[in-house]
Amino acid sequence: MDAKVNIQTYMQQLGEQARAASRKLAGTPSAAKNKALLAIAMAIESQQAILLAANKKDLEAGEKNGLDEALLDRLALNPERISGMAEGIRQIVALADPVGEVTDLSYRESGIQVGKMRVPLGVIGIIYESRPNVTADAAALCLKSGNAAILRGGSEAAHSNQAIAQCIQAGLKEADLPVDCVQVIETTDREAVGKLITMPEYVDVIVPRGGKGLIERVSAEATVPVIKHLHGVCHVYIDGKADMDKALAVAFNSKTQRYGTCNTMETLLVDEAIAESILPTLCKMYSDEGVELRGCEKTQKIISSVIAATETDWDEEYLAPILSIRVVNGMDEAIEHCHQHSSGHTESIVTEDYTNARRFLAEVDSSSVMVNASTRFADGFEYGLGAEIGISTDKIHVRGPVGLEGLTSQKYIVLGDGHIRK
Repeated sequence: MDAKVNIQTYMQQLGEQARAASRKLAGTPSAAKNKALLAIAMAIESQQAILLAANKKDLEAGEKNGLDEALLDRLALNPERISGMAEGIRQIVALADPVGEVTDLSYRESGIQVGKMRVPLGVIGIIYESRPNVTADAAALCLKSGNAAILRGGSEAAHSNQAIAQCIQAGLKEADLPVDCVQVIETTDREAVGKLITMPEYVDVIVPRGGKGLIERVSAEATVPVIKHLHGVCHVYIDGKADMDKALAVAFNSKTQRYGTCNTMETLLVDEAIAESILPTLCKMYSDEGVELRGCEKTQKIISSVIAATETDWDEEYLAPILSIRVVNGMDEAIEHCHQHSSGHTESIVTEDYTNARRFLAEVDSSSVMVNASTRFADGFEYGLGAEIGISTDKIHVRGPVGLEGLTSQKYIVLGDGHIRK
């Protein structure tokens, strides 16, 4: 992109092109979309050397700019990750296309038939950081669900994202689909983000994927609807009527299977009726794994080595081997704690009591609520949705992992045969 080009003019052009492409894509049959996706996957594999060379430029710039090891790891591509991108696209090809699905079709007394048809949202703007594979994932999900996409990756992955964009455009051309179905913003100017999230005439929804700062900015400034979750403060509650072995397995896995994810447990709630029985064993498991434990006064009385938790700990998304523990006086207190401190992402209860399980499911207001299962299952792939664009803790229009169906809406359809209203 020419640096002299006005950002507003450039973004408006992208918006106009995306809107036009979305209208063509809305009526594109599944076979054509799948052909494009398979061609994109092949292009990514065949252009491996080019992708690695582009990624090397990003990594060198990242090291020069002082990116830490974790960020450099997220930024890095290698042959295995490139193959994974291609395989991820092929998995999306195998998923059922939700577009055009008609449900609830029924006759009315007037003789007309009324039903609902699933349709694309239109144009989706996606803003993300670090991971270049998101470019391929996001493009594939939008394309399969019949949406045009405007993608804005992080400046640290600029060369990698543009190289992947070339593969995407090659695949679209091979399937005779408009190349403007997927556009990757070429400028790293932050002004482009400000414009993208304030173009409701061209963009139907924004999906931010990244750190809390990015999501807060988008949420505050966007005039386009946003699908997001700000952070993941997830809880596991061990009920007084829990099975000990299940409780140990679920609570341990929810925290230690992977630390840096939004569905990792950050606070463990334990019914005081079982706390003295389970906490010594569980805390030793955590300590052996190198997890720092912060607890309430009741927890400290049982396990003296636990650090005192502060009020801010109950609202903290650590994304690290740190865990807050609170001993509660039964279900009422556990549910109230979730109401006060949960981010609305995922909560799980471990119990053998059917009534308590049903009550937890009904009263805890999060996008995923589980019984006797690790919070780490809160994921589109694990839910059978295939790849996901993200996880939403909003209540409109989609909640939880956002897969293909979450990138569509519904419209009413009416079938008549010359019917008129009397």
